[in-house]
Amino acid sequence: MTWTYLLNVVVMLALVAGMAVGTLWLLRKMQPGMSALGQKDRLVRIVDAVPVGMTGGRIAVVEFEGRRILVGVSRGRMDVLGEAPIDGFAQYIDDGDA
Repeated sequence: MTWTYLLNVVVMLALVAGMAVGTLWLLRKMQPGMSALGQKDRLVRIVDAVPVGMTGGRIAVVEFEGRRILVGVSRGRMDVLGEAPIDGFAQYIDDGDA
């Protein structure tokens, strides 16, 4: 009796876990803005974002129309901090050659 019960519990657990994974996969595929075969090309792309402070503020680098824009994002506000062409950031990258 106990072996039958344990086998039943394991089968049901596997079934529920499989349904959860399938639902999450389906939700990801059906998100608005996503094509059926993967992510479509977007006009705006977030390159990197770094949290700043304890209030939820962030500094983010956004690519748009061949430019990288540095923005400060906080609750209810977004400010442009700097802007450069995509290849203009190369001078700030430290590749270890000194």
